[in-house]
Amino acid sequence: MTQPADDRPTEPVTGAATPAPRSPTSGIEPHTPRRPLWICRTCAVDWPCLAARSLLAVDYVTDPAGLAVYLAAQLQQAYVDLAALNPDPGPDPAALQARFLAWARPRIAVTRARLDGQAEPPE
Repeated sequence: MTQPADDRPTEPVTGAATPAPRSPTSGIEPHTPRRPLWICRTCAVDWPCLAARSLLAVDYVTDPAGLAVYLAAQLQQAYVDLAALNPDPGPDPAALQARFLAWARPRIAVTRARLDGQAEPPE
Protein backbone atom coordinates (compact mmCIF):
# COMPACT_ATOMS: atom_id res chain seq x y z
CA MET A 1 0.00 0.00 0.00
CA THR A 2 1.50 3.34 -1.02
CA GLN A 3 1.03 6.54 0.90
CA PRO A 4 -0.02 9.71 -0.87
CA ALA A 5 2.74 12.19 -1.57
CA ASP A 6 2.65 15.54 0.19
CA ASP A 7 4.69 18.74 0.10
CA ARG A 8 6.18 18.51 3.59
CA PRO A 9 10.00 18.37 3.75
CA THR A 10 11.31 14.95 4.66
CA GLU A 11 13.37 14.38 7.76
CA PRO A 12 16.98 13.28 7.24
CA VAL A 13 17.39 9.55 7.44
CA THR A 14 19.61 8.38 10.27
CA GLY A 15 22.58 6.46 8.92
CA ALA A 16 22.32 8.05 5.50
CA ALA A 17 25.46 8.12 3.43
CA THR A 18 27.88 10.81 4.54
CA PRO A 19 30.01 12.71 2.09
CA ALA A 20 33.51 11.40 1.53
CA PRO A 21 36.12 13.04 3.74
CA ARG A 22 37.91 15.93 2.10
CA SER A 23 41.59 15.81 1.47
CA PRO A 24 43.61 17.85 3.96
CA THR A 25 44.86 19.85 1.00
CA SER A 26 41.50 20.52 -0.70
CA GLY A 27 40.97 24.19 -1.29
CA ILE A 28 44.67 24.77 -1.97
CA GLU A 29 45.67 25.58 -5.51
CA PRO A 30 46.85 22.33 -7.12
CA HIS A 31 50.42 21.99 -8.32
CA THR A 32 50.00 19.51 -11.14
CA PRO A 33 52.32 18.70 -14.05
CA ARG A 34 51.97 20.36 -17.44
CA ARG A 35 52.77 17.63 -19.89
CA PRO A 36 54.82 16.97 -21.98
CA LEU A 37 57.23 19.49 -20.42
CA TRP A 38 56.68 18.25 -16.85
CA ILE A 39 56.68 21.68 -15.30
CA CYS A 40 54.23 22.79 -12.60
CA ARG A 41 51.06 24.39 -13.96
CA THR A 42 51.04 26.83 -11.04
CA CYS A 43 54.66 27.88 -10.48
CA ALA A 44 56.29 26.82 -13.81
CA VAL A 45 59.27 24.96 -12.29
CA ASP A 46 60.15 21.30 -12.68
CA TRP A 47 57.37 19.09 -11.36
CA PRO A 48 57.07 17.91 -8.65
CA CYS A 49 57.82 21.38 -7.34
CA LEU A 50 58.35 22.04 -3.62
CA ALA A 51 54.66 22.85 -3.16
CA ALA A 52 53.59 19.65 -4.96
CA ARG A 53 55.96 17.63 -2.79
CA SER A 54 54.48 19.12 0.37
CA LEU A 55 50.90 18.62 -0.80
CA LEU A 56 51.55 15.04 -1.91
CA ALA A 57 53.24 14.22 1.40
CA VAL A 58 50.17 15.42 3.29
CA ASP A 59 47.75 13.59 0.99
CA TYR A 60 49.72 10.33 1.21
CA VAL A 61 50.95 10.57 4.82
CA THR A 62 49.13 7.35 5.73
CA ASP A 63 50.03 5.58 2.48
CA PRO A 64 53.72 6.10 1.64
CA ALA A 65 53.73 3.00 -0.58
CA GLY A 66 50.86 4.52 -2.57
CA LEU A 67 52.87 7.71 -2.98
CA ALA A 68 55.87 5.72 -4.23
CA VAL A 69 53.69 3.88 -6.77
CA TYR A 70 52.09 7.12 -7.92
CA LEU A 71 55.45 8.87 -8.30
CA ALA A 72 57.01 5.89 -10.10
CA ALA A 73 54.15 5.95 -12.62
CA GLN A 74 54.63 9.70 -13.07
CA LEU A 75 58.39 9.19 -13.54
CA GLN A 76 57.74 6.63 -16.26
CA GLN A 77 55.36 8.97 -18.08
CA ALA A 78 57.79 11.86 -17.71
CA TYR A 79 60.61 9.77 -19.18
CA VAL A 80 58.46 8.88 -22.21
CA ASP A 81 57.33 12.49 -22.74
CA LEU A 82 60.76 14.05 -22.23
CA ALA A 83 62.48 11.45 -24.43
CA ALA A 84 60.01 12.23 -27.21
CA LEU A 85 60.82 15.95 -26.92
CA ASN A 86 64.59 15.45 -26.82
CA PRO A 87 65.57 11.91 -27.88
CA ASP A 88 69.28 12.65 -28.12
CA PRO A 89 70.64 12.39 -25.44
CA GLY A 90 67.27 11.93 -23.72
CA PRO A 91 66.42 12.55 -20.08
CA ASP A 92 68.95 11.57 -17.42
CA PRO A 93 67.47 8.60 -15.50
CA ALA A 94 69.41 9.45 -12.31
CA ALA A 95 68.17 13.03 -12.38
CA LEU A 96 64.57 11.87 -12.89
CA GLN A 97 64.91 9.39 -10.02
CA ALA A 98 66.12 12.17 -7.73
CA ARG A 99 63.41 14.53 -8.94
CA PHE A 100 60.49 12.10 -8.67
CA LEU A 101 61.37 9.53 -6.00
CA ALA A 102 64.31 10.40 -3.75
CA TRP A 103 62.47 13.09 -1.78
CA ALA A 104 59.37 11.07 -0.90
CA ARG A 105 60.48 8.94 2.06
CA PRO A 106 62.18 11.76 3.99
CA ARG A 107 59.29 14.16 3.27
CA ILE A 108 56.71 11.63 4.55
CA ALA A 109 58.73 11.21 7.77
CA VAL A 110 58.87 14.98 8.33
CA THR A 111 55.17 15.37 7.54
CA ARG A 112 54.20 12.59 9.94
CA ALA A 113 56.31 14.12 12.71
CA ARG A 114 54.77 17.55 12.19
CA LEU A 115 51.22 16.19 12.13
CA ASP A 116 51.99 14.33 15.36
CA GLY A 117 53.17 17.58 16.95
CA GLN A 118 56.89 16.81 16.93
CA ALA A 119 59.42 19.38 15.81
CA GLU A 120 61.62 16.86 14.01
CA PRO A 121 61.11 13.29 12.82
CA PRO A 122 62.54 10.53 15.02
CA GLU A 123 65.88 9.13 13.88
